[in-house]
Amino acid sequence: MTIDGFLNLNKPAGMTSHDCVGRVRRILQLKRVGHGGTLDPTVTGVLPIALGRSTRLLQFLQHNKAYQGTIRFGLTTATDDLEGEIIHSQPVPELSLEKVQAALPKFIGKIEQFPPSFSAVQVGGKRLYELARKGETVEVAARKVEVFRLEILDWRSGDFPELDLSIACGAGTYIRAIARDLGALLNTGGTLAGLTRTASSGFSIDQSLSFEELELQLQENRFSPILPSAVLGHLGAIVLSPEYTKRWFQGQRLPIPETPVAGEESSNNPPDNPIPEPPYPLQVYDRDGNFLGIGQVANSETNTILSPQIVF
Repeated sequence: MTIDGFLNLNKPAGMTSHDCVGRVRRILQLKRVGHGGTLDPTVTGVLPIALGRSTRLLQFLQHNKAYQGTIRFGLTTATDDLEGEIIHSQPVPELSLEKVQAALPKFIGKIEQFPPSFSAVQVGGKRLYELARKGETVEVAARKVEVFRLEILDWRSGDFPELDLSIACGAGTYIRAIARDLGALLNTGGTLAGLTRTASSGFSIDQSLSFEELELQLQENRFSPILPSAVLGHLGAIVLSPEYTKRWFQGQRLPIPETPVAGEESSNNPPDNPIPEPPYPLQVYDRDGNFLGIGQVANSETNTILSPQIVF
């Protein structure tokens, strides 16, 4: 079967992202399958899947993500979620929503956070979770991440209060670290009690497919991969003439007008300047609307050049 494009998979709990890729391979009987953005096994929600030649496009997907998560206070664990060993447990019935609301602004904007000890971050060629399982403690530098939005959805008071949040953030943000650090700031301890990714790389959960829905669509001959144009709009695009299309497939560098081509603004993080400075990638199409690949725009001494980077 020849399939190119993307699948917006609604990942179930209990599976790694690699497990999901393997199951998609089996369902579609397709060798070339990849994912855009690892999810922990306990996390559910949007997992972008690239199919066929579109695996070469994963590097060009948007990096912004959105989540809905639950933070439980009065509890700290080794993994910063409920899967890990409990380090400290102390009821905190005195914690109020007002105190939490006062602390949340410290986690909005460009912030620094230390990745969880049990994470896929590499140190010396090894994953942190591999070292943590061996009982090895490794110092990891804080990382700069960006949180665009934190919105309170619900609050449940009690001995171990729980806070439901909607979160929009940039690449590399650990929601487990936000839960941990918010609990530390409030002197109560905190851990992530549940997490669903609601948006990633231009895909949203309301348009995602479960494995069961994917299999049903295949049985009824209704499955259609998502086209690259539906998720790469942030890059902008250029349409080539028939002559330039021929030269594109020959791998030639093409002079183009010096008019910047802007991509779409992201709903989670509108860029300050949507028109990038060269060099930058650009979608390439022919006049019939066929996707030809990704080109790299750069300035030469005399004009602006489009160089083939990925040719479909």
